[in-house]
Amino acid sequence: MTYIKKPQFKHPGLARNALGLTHRDYEGVVSTLCAGCGHDSVTAAIIEACFELAVPPHRVAKLSGIGCSSKTTNYFLNRSHGFNAVHGRMPSIATGANLANRDLLYVGVSGDGDSASIGLGQLCHAIRRRLDMVYIVENNGTYGLTKGQFSATNDRHSKSRRGAETPFDAIDLATLAIELGAGFVARSFSGDKQQLVPLIKAAMAYNGFALIDVISPCVTFNNHAASTKSYDYVRMHNEAVDRIDFVPDAKAITLNYDEGESVSVNLHDGSRITLRKIADDYDPRDQLAVLGTLRRDRADGKVTTGLLFIDEGGGDLHAAIQTSSRPLNSYAMSELCPGTDKLAEINDQFR
Repeated sequence: MTYIKKPQFKHPGLARNALGLTHRDYEGVVSTLCAGCGHDSVTAAIIEACFELAVPPHRVAKLSGIGCSSKTTNYFLNRSHGFNAVHGRMPSIATGANLANRDLLYVGVSGDGDSASIGLGQLCHAIRRRLDMVYIVENNGTYGLTKGQFSATNDRHSKSRRGAETPFDAIDLATLAIELGAGFVARSFSGDKQQLVPLIKAAMAYNGFALIDVISPCVTFNNHAASTKSYDYVRMHNEAVDRIDFVPDAKAITLNYDEGESVSVNLHDGSRITLRKIADDYDPRDQLAVLGTLRRDRADGKVTTGLLFIDEGGGDLHAAIQTSSRPLNSYAMSELCPGTDKLAEINDQFR
């Protein structure tokens, strides 16, 4: 893989955030993905979200597996921690790292092959354990690195560019995540930055497992007229259930809507998500109703986007297993090892 660093020069007039950083400080190396790839738009949205939230890059751990999507982590936050796992095994690495140091912001970027095929089991357990992380799936319904085979998320009636059909039903990652207990589930489109950026910001503020399924078209293998993951199809069939505003705790919370009903959700850190409902009967806090909406829309060929589901008080893995509030990597060896006498005392209890 070729890594091309971007020039270090920065114009003195660039906008700066609360940390004094510019957008350039949140970038990575030059992308080697195909021109027009939706994944690069996701990268831009992540950079924008981190800039607007004034996230310290060194407080972020970015993780990925294998695939076109998993190259994304190299294209943002070059000053953060990073780990490229083997195919489908990113959730295990994220779990171990999170248990060792709970103070970092964990951002995982995966693909439909990495998460819905070889890594499906790993993803399911990360969700049910409510691992505190942002998990972004760049979903294009195809294996781009191996020349365009169908992935497990490709819709049954979606044909390849050569006209081939898949005999199998698709795995809907959003529905799966809700049923397994994810507290924050959203879907967006790589071509809709206005929707995607606030969703990423809200996911970063959420305490628990936050999944964002991003339809991100593959311009080389899956962007033709018969594909349900193409730019044209998503634009024509996008069914947005809400419009989202994310207000960090550090900012004054002043919101005003002239039309439509709004729902406000308070997060654990004092931040707030406010949704303007487009569908009058849609409530992202009603799990059963959300699943019904997703299934109906899917049967109608619609791509449902927005904040699909949120559990305001779900908690995370650390709360579930009652870990120490102090990161494990900050303990000295003398604190971690109780000594032979203490170990003998513990062993005696089981004899």
